[in-house]
Amino acid sequence: MSSTGSGFLEGIPGPQQILKALTSSLSLSTLSNPEVTTSGSTYDQCGKFEVSCQTSYHGQDNCCFNYPGGQMLQTQFWDADPAVGPKNSWTIHGLWPDHCNGGFDQFCDSHRRYSNISLILVDAGRRDLLDQMSTYWKDYKGNDPNLWEHEWNKHGTCVSTLETHCYSDYYPQQEVVDYFDKTVELFHDLPTHEILSNAGIIPSYSQTYTRREIEDTLSKAHGATVTVRCRSHQLQEVWYFFNVEGPLQTGRFVPSNPDGQTSNCPTSGIIYQPKTPNKNPGHEPTKTRHPHEPTGAPFVGRGNLIVSTMGHQRGCIIGRGAWYSAGTCATFRSKKAADDTFTLESRKGACAFEKSVFTCGSQVTSPTEFNIEDGKLSYRGNTTFFADKAPKGTVQSNIFASEEDHPIELSIEWRQDQ
Repeated sequence: MSSTGSGFLEGIPGPQQILKALTSSLSLSTLSNPEVTTSGSTYDQCGKFEVSCQTSYHGQDNCCFNYPGGQMLQTQFWDADPAVGPKNSWTIHGLWPDHCNGGFDQFCDSHRRYSNISLILVDAGRRDLLDQMSTYWKDYKGNDPNLWEHEWNKHGTCVSTLETHCYSDYYPQQEVVDYFDKTVELFHDLPTHEILSNAGIIPSYSQTYTRREIEDTLSKAHGATVTVRCRSHQLQEVWYFFNVEGPLQTGRFVPSNPDGQTSNCPTSGIIYQPKTPNKNPGHEPTKTRHPHEPTGAPFVGRGNLIVSTMGHQRGCIIGRGAWYSAGTCATFRSKKAADDTFTLESRKGACAFEKSVFTCGSQVTSPTEFNIEDGKLSYRGNTTFFADKAPKGTVQSNIFASEEDHPIELSIEWRQDQ
């Protein structure tokens, strides 16, 4: 779908462009002053605003009260290999409206799936916003417009207060501009690189950090608990949580603790890799900022593999390696493989990730080595696993080692037999 603005005629702005520029200017003033609201908007009639998630839903106007996606996650990336974005700044991942229990909706309005975000912003007179996004909202594959399109279509369409009927003086795709404007604003309010640097946590090829010191530093700056995410011990993402008093467009964002969202980072040895090449490779021994926090010796014995999503237990793994929610959990035996790793086998046979799928059986000739971090099964330094769907009834689900196109994140707890 294309933007419906009339465009400029021989360099002279038309009436619609003037109206949009004025509306955009007013929108900026309302963002800096929450007591001001856009004239003619449906939420002028809201009365007293309530804070999402902190107030139970009892039929409130969804133009005035964000529901069901009442918890907003402002998510930021640190991509160092390959380096993405400014070397002294994190970049934007998105703004996600999650349910108050950690669940979420996605791709909520097929009629508002746009593929021309840049044109929408330019047509609305917001080239300044587009310039900010081109600098700080980066795709690691180099296709920024594709990332913007994905974030709007998957998450932006699920913000209830951005529904088109919430605007009485609506111009085409105004809600798209509001979504990206608010996301960029929140990002600049939380300069993650600066916050960490001020606490002595700087990108380094030789220094490592603990999860606690990173989370504590960011949480203090935010005013509520944050969640950090890693990939193979490397710090990669941070999630800042908010509830909103009023609509997303003009409401007050209230720092809040996560509902069901947990970190997948190890407790220590976290690498915060610089975005610049290592000028002295092989000559800088890795140093741990604080004494190493041991994860414990590898488990040798019998136990079950309990699966959780969003912090809630959702079944377990059965004998052939599938995730199941209705059957009996298989008993696995762990065997020491090295000083801190072990292999697993069920009654069906040894277990391994074969073509990224977890499977157990007599056909497995090279069992996968695991270890334990904070009670969770860890593979190649990562305690996050993935699935296409959650099992239901007699339906089983495969578990994958890599994200690829598998949208469900899960963790696996090793629960040893007593």
